[in-house]
Amino acid sequence: MAYSINSECINCGACEPECPVEAISEKGDVRVIDPDLCTSCGACVEVCPVDAIDPD
Repeated sequence: MAYSINSECINCGACEPECPVEAISEKGDVRVIDPDLCTSCGACVEVCPVDAIDPD
C-alpha cells in the first residue's frame, strides 16, 4: 500500500530526502508520491511536520 500526500502539505520538503526510493517529488506548490515507486516504508510519515501523508 503506497502513501499519498494530502492537501495539508505545506511543501516544506522534509519528506523528500527521507525517501529511500526517491518516490517523492515537487509538483507545483506541493510534494507528491509516485505510487509505483513507494514501498510504504513510512520514513516520510515520521518527518512530516503537518501530518500530510496518508496510507492509500
